Amino acid sequence: MIIGHDEQAGALLDAARSGRLHHAWLLAGPQGIGKGTFARAAARKLLADAAGPLTSQGNLVVPDEHRIAALLAAGSHPDYRLLQRLPRASSDELARSISVEQVRGLQPLFATTPSLSGRRVVVIDAIDDLERSAANALLKNLEEPPAGTIFLLVSHAPGRLLPTIRSRCRLLRFNRLDAERTRVVLRRVLDGADEEEVASLVAVADGAPGEALRFAGLDIAGLDAAIEKLAVHGDPSNAIRTTLGRALSLKAAQPRYEAFLERAPSRIAREVRRSSPSAMGDHIALWRQARDIADRAVHQSLDQQTTVFEIAGLLAKLAPVERAAKG
Repeated sequence: MIIGHDEQAGALLDAARSGRLHHAWLLAGPQGIGKGTFARAAARKLLADAAGPLTSQGNLVVPDEHRIAALLAAGSHPDYRLLQRLPRASSDELARSISVEQVRGLQPLFATTPSLSGRRVVVIDAIDDLERSAANALLKNLEEPPAGTIFLLVSHAPGRLLPTIRSRCRLLRFNRLDAERTRVVLRRVLDGADEEEVASLVAVADGAPGEALRFAGLDIAGLDAAIEKLAVHGDPSNAIRTTLGRALSLKAAQPRYEAFLERAPSRIAREVRRSSPSAMGDHIALWRQARDIADRAVHQSLDQQTTVFEIAGLLAKLAPVERAAKG
C-alpha cells in the first residue's frame, strides 16, 4: 500500500479510465519520498487492469493473489521491464549510471506485441541515472512509442534532463510527506524500532523517509545533539571536537562518520538561512569550507579524525561565544 501521493494516483488512474493515458509519465520530486515505490505499484495496477479490470478503481492496490501480481513478484511478467543501476562486477556497489546497453536491451520487447494484454510498462528508476548515450537511445522510443507501451520515469532532478525527453512526458509532481505519513512509512519498514529512534528519523527525514532510512541504527539523534552543542555553545577547550573525532574515526563508526559529513554542513546551511544580513557572509563561507572538506574526505580518503576535528571547528564558529572571542 502506498502511503500518501493519493492525488498522483488519482491523476494516473483517471487518465487510464478515460482512455487518455499518455505514453510517458515523468514522476518528479525530491529523492526518498517514494516515487520509485509508486512507479512499481502503478505498473502493477496498470498491467492488472489491462488484463481484466479490478474492482478497486480508486487506488493502486492489487491483491497479492492476483495472477499479474504473482508474475511480477516472480520477476516473470513478459510485458514489464525495470531499468535501474546494476551492481558492479565482483562488488556490492552499484554502477554509476544506467547504460546504453540496458536501454537497447528493451528493443526485443518492443519488437513484439504485448503478451498478456494490450499493454506493457517500462519503469526507469531513475532516469537521472541514464548516461548520455542511453538518454538519446531512450528518446527515440519516447518520440515513436511502441504500441501499448507506458513509460514511468522516476526523476529526482527533472531540470537536468534533456528538454526533448521532458517535452515527451506528462509531468506528475510529487511532494514531501507530512510528519505523520513519514512516521507510518518508517514504522512499517523498521519493524521493532523503538519510538525514540523513529522520532529521530522523522526529524531527519524532512518528509523523505527513504533518505532517513540511511541513518537507521546510527543514533542520529545523539550525533545531531553533538553537532547542535558545537553550533550553540562552541568548543573553547577543543574537548568536544576531540572526543567526537576519536569516536567517529573508529572502524566500526564508518556509517556514523559518513552521516556526520552530511549532517554537519547541513546544520551550517540551516544557520545561513536564518542569518542576519551582517552575519550571512561569514556563515556562507563556513558552509562552503565544511562542504569542501566533506567532499574531499569522501573522494580523497582524508584522515577521519582530522576531518571531524576541522568540520567541528567550523560548527563551533557559529556559536556566539566563539564569535565574541574572535572579535
